[in-house]
Amino acid sequence: MKILFKNVTIVDGTGVRKGKVMTEDGKIRKVYKERGRVQTDYDKAVDGGGKVLMPGFIDMHCHLRDPGLTQKEDLNTGLHAAAKGGFTTVCAMANTKPVMDNVEAVAANQNRGNALGLSEMIQVSAVTENFSDTPLDMVDFDGLSKVTPIFSNDGHNVDNPEVMVEALKASARLGIVIATHNEPETETVVRDIGILKDIPGAKLHICHISKKATLDAIVGAKKQGLDITCEVTPHHVYASGLGYRVHPPFRSWADRKALLEGALSGAIDCCGTDHAPHTDEDKLKGSPGINNFETAFAMYHTAFDAVGMDLVRLSQMMSQTPANRLGLKNGLIKDQYPADLVLVDPDAEWQVDSRKFVSKSHNTPFDAKWLKGEVLLTMKGGHIIYDHGSFSPRSV
Repeated sequence: MKILFKNVTIVDGTGVRKGKVMTEDGKIRKVYKERGRVQTDYDKAVDGGGKVLMPGFIDMHCHLRDPGLTQKEDLNTGLHAAAKGGFTTVCAMANTKPVMDNVEAVAANQNRGNALGLSEMIQVSAVTENFSDTPLDMVDFDGLSKVTPIFSNDGHNVDNPEVMVEALKASARLGIVIATHNEPETETVVRDIGILKDIPGAKLHICHISKKATLDAIVGAKKQGLDITCEVTPHHVYASGLGYRVHPPFRSWADRKALLEGALSGAIDCCGTDHAPHTDEDKLKGSPGINNFETAFAMYHTAFDAVGMDLVRLSQMMSQTPANRLGLKNGLIKDQYPADLVLVDPDAEWQVDSRKFVSKSHNTPFDAKWLKGEVLLTMKGGHIIYDHGSFSPRSV
């Protein structure tokens, strides 16, 4: 099917331009200039109403809770929420029950998620079997690297440095990304940077940074030429000093200010939602986490716009850089790239109402907050999967 997006402002990590975009057979067939003549027939036209067309968002860090914790979220509800939030690819962490720590489980869960025909799901593999903290229990990196590009024990700190050594050696050998959850944050990141320094070719990604000191350490590592990237969540750039329980916790204004400046300067590479749904009962018992898919774009845009970040830089953080990190030919609006697109209204103001979440969970401290920026439509692989409140999964 050929679909033409017209009357849009095209924004990706390379810049801004008025134009039109034709999609066909799951790819971007052609990007036209604003007055470029479309000399081919098409099946459907989408009038963007002057709004902004961006590459679909790519989330390197979320929790879908399936299998084993489906009272919180399941693949169906989670991937519907992702589509509503403009995410066309999401990386689901391995802290399910059972843990995603072998080829069969990772491949099966990934296939199950993608059979839904919504946002693409990349199943993250654990680094160790059942999140063990001994190098005797390392996963089958060679076999798993054929199934997934990213490995993490997220939700658990890797306390044993020998485990991190072995993981980064596998990264250097296979080209995979090791993503880390760090507690205590700065101290563990500094330790892992020291290990990374001794393993040429290894790729380290630091999840959900929240402290200025952590960012300073990462900036120092980049200046040494190390292959290290980091992400920031919507809630850590949007708010500070809240008592609502998340991991890592809400920090001080000084830390939040450093994160905003780091995102603006390019020191922080990616946006990672850390979408972490819980039941109301679990939250009352103290489970850390926040529901982020459906508010992420608006929270990022609201926070970043206030400090002068344009949508080009935001697109780099939400699409282009995570695509590059994961080895995907994606994240730009360019001929022959996958037709993964999101239509947004960056000026729309709306009020958070968690009762309207399509996610199974509603855990957020931001109910009734006013945000700026709304996702209107999401296309995955040339198929419109979300359109102004309605869903239409792809046939797969």
